[in-house]
Amino acid sequence: MPAPIPYRFLFLLALAAALVLSLAGCNTISGAGQDVANTGHAVSHAANSVENHL
Repeated sequence: MPAPIPYRFLFLLALAAALVLSLAGCNTISGAGQDVANTGHAVSHAANSVENHL
């Protein structure tokens, strides 16, 4: 009969998995924020170009 897995080990494993996923999520959110900011700058630049040509 195999030895039972201690609950502390399962807790630490779940905690480590949550930490890894949260760090990956932060990186993704940060990248999405930069994409939105770059899009905003491009739209602003395009609007300024149109305004200057009028």
